[in-house]
Amino acid sequence: MVIWKGKVYRQLIDEFEIKGITWEQLLDDYVTGFNHNCMPFPNMVKLLEHLQNDKILLGMITNGHTALQYSNIKALGIEKYFTTILISEQEGIKKPDSQIFMRALERRGVKPTASIYVGDHPINDVQASRNIGMRGVWKKDPFWDSPVEADFIIDDLLELEQIVNQIQSVS
Repeated sequence: MVIWKGKVYRQLIDEFEIKGITWEQLLDDYVTGFNHNCMPFPNMVKLLEHLQNDKILLGMITNGHTALQYSNIKALGIEKYFTTILISEQEGIKKPDSQIFMRALERRGVKPTASIYVGDHPINDVQASRNIGMRGVWKKDPFWDSPVEADFIIDDLLELEQIVNQIQSVS
């Protein structure tokens, strides 16, 4: 379950009896400043450049508030690699709902079986994409200590190039 930061900041202010700053100020600082601290996964831009050069259609689905997510995407400098970006707030549905995956595929005009979804969340990304027939790739995240069922598991994003080549050679 995801709790929006406003609720968390309200609870922190109340629970720790914090004075001199409001939960609204904390939330505003988060919304306006988080993009200055975005850190991409290692090799992310290099991978996106390679895939784009290989004419692979790239789309993104992300859960969150529209303005905040676009701000983060712009801060990472990656929006130019994606022909489709779906943000849950803007779409009115969020991962793991299969509708958001189907919507992204429809906008690109591709079938689930011809698609790969890469994510770091075992349920929202990997399981959800696999549920509609996409290949699910889990980018390992030490936060998840239990085994993840995925078509492929990677430590580094550059490993995805080999997976794409492998799938293309079979198709």
